[in-house]
Formats: sequence, structure tokens, C-alpha cells
Amino acid sequence: MGKRTPLDAADVATRLAVREGWSGDSARIAKSYVVDYHDGVRLIAEVAEVAKELEHHPDVELHWREVRFSMTTYSAGGVVTELDFELADAIDTIVNV
Repeated sequence: MGKRTPLDAADVATRLAVREGWSGDSARIAKSYVVDYHDGVRLIAEVAEVAKELEHHPDVELHWREVRFSMTTYSAGGVVTELDFELADAIDTIVNV
């Protein structure tokens, strides 16, 4: 099974259950972080570097006191894949450092 192979709904639900704050379904996963605006800008820049390495990029929303990341694998037809969870884990690591 490759990193861009679609995950079924049960697998996505199981994986989300062990990741605090992440939600979604087999089409998209997402999480919001409460951060100062300027810290949010820095967070987005750090995530962009990891995303570049993975060749997998999240959708990002920046608001006052919040950054929201959401992922789907467009190249697999707009479904959740292993890449989405790898990036989710990387984002959590960046935020918690």
C-alpha cells in the first residue's frame, strides 16, 4: 500500500481517534490551533518546509488567534491517505516543540 493509496472510512476514524483535536472523514482531516497571529504566520512557514519535503501541502486558514490546517490528497482523487496523517503528525510536532 503506497502513501497515496486512499484509506477507508474505518481506518481514518481509527487514526483520528488517537490524534487529539483532529477531525474529519475519508475525504479530509483538519485541526485548528489557538495561536497569536504572528506565531501563526511562523507556524505556517515551518509547516510549509515540512510539506515541501513530503511533497504534500495542506490547505491553511489564518485568522486572528487561530490557524487551521486541513488535508486531503488531491492527487488521489480528494481522499485521505497516509500522507495526510504523516503531515498531521508533523504539524503536531512543530506546534508542540
